[in-house]
Amino acid sequence: MRRLAILFMATGAVLGFSGTAHASSDTAVPDDTAITTSVESSVVGLAPVDVLQVSGLMDDIMVDEIEQAIERAESNGAQALILQLNSKAAVVGRDTMQDLYERIATASVPVAIWVGPSGARATGLPAQLLSAADATGMAPGARIGRSGTPLADDVDFGDATDALRTETLGFQDARRAGALKLEISDEGAPTIRNMVFALDGLTIDGVELDTAVENLNDDGTVANDITTVRFHKLGLWPQMLHTSASPPVAYLFLIIGLALILFEFFTAGIGVAGVVGAVLALLGFYGLGALPERGWALGLILFSFVAFAVDVQVGLPRLWTGVGLVAFSIGSVFLFPTFDQQNLRVSWLTLLVGIGGIALTYISGMPSMTRTRFATPTIGRERLIGETGRAVTDIAPDGAVQIGESRWKARTNRATPVKAGEVARVVAIDGVVLEVEPEAGGARDYRER
Repeated sequence: MRRLAILFMATGAVLGFSGTAHASSDTAVPDDTAITTSVESSVVGLAPVDVLQVSGLMDDIMVDEIEQAIERAESNGAQALILQLNSKAAVVGRDTMQDLYERIATASVPVAIWVGPSGARATGLPAQLLSAADATGMAPGARIGRSGTPLADDVDFGDATDALRTETLGFQDARRAGALKLEISDEGAPTIRNMVFALDGLTIDGVELDTAVENLNDDGTVANDITTVRFHKLGLWPQMLHTSASPPVAYLFLIIGLALILFEFFTAGIGVAGVVGAVLALLGFYGLGALPERGWALGLILFSFVAFAVDVQVGLPRLWTGVGLVAFSIGSVFLFPTFDQQNLRVSWLTLLVGIGGIALTYISGMPSMTRTRFATPTIGRERLIGETGRAVTDIAPDGAVQIGESRWKARTNRATPVKAGEVARVVAIDGVVLEVEPEAGGARDYRER
């Protein structure tokens, strides 16, 4: 059962993380919350360019990180900041997004937005941030649009302004409609390097950006080189919280965490399953707190685990298991609503993993584990008379004793207590309870004095 739980958790985590951010090969590792790296070039004397990866739903963590990136670029000598954007919706309020829009528009350092890599999306309120940026570009295969109601009066995408409110456009259509603020070749900007090179010579607020130079190779050919690029990204813990604020990840973290906690209730002590389950459940609840979930659907999921627990106690899947599966399935399907013009419901593949894994766990796995753990042998117990074992708890007069691989309920013979860890000898059997006495001295009834 533990292997089943671990497999269930690993499969869910892989599916959940695959549905969040698309990492670019141009993006390295975290910034000052973790690590900052830079790509050095042969260009000497040019100010660097900062790059921040913005992926997943736009939540409070990502909004704060963008604002910090702007402050960092304004103070560390960067000549520009590029936001590598891949976000389908915002889960923060419109007021927060309006403040972020104004912060980008009024930054003292030029802010550019690159929607990439290929396959990236900028939709919902995050798409409107392109209007606030000083320069915008896209990778081939990326799409922008379905921006909804404008955050500000100056949200403008040229001839595509009206179309982008309700539909998405690819690079070529956005370029022809004047939705982008950079002169980019027909191939677009497939990498950050292309985006940095496209910024060269762009004049913003009277300042001309100098991000690339031409170098003469030894063979006489001319090569273009760009300035130093410093990549930034969320640190480990902020990234974990940000990833949790994603519908598939929050859903899988929650149900796997609850399943492991319930599993721990029917095992001895608190082990790895309980600790892992508690962490995953907390991350799942954090993610749900940042997402627009339906409260009644969440209530059905929580109720389903109570129903599962009823039948797990008896070791057989009965009525309550069926009730729990129905409640769990309904709650899973309707947990997340449409928000910011985006359907945030988890994919059918994720639902299949979640519902199928829970069904397998509580129809087969958990009942089998319960029967194995708490079943009592009905034959051959007489052979235990005369055997010795070690007291698991104090037997005074009742407790538990370990004999071989099995743990038994025990009661002291007459009135002599046996402390935990001491050796006890079986002298009789009363039903499923072993009567024991200390190995040395035997039992004595002090009432006979």
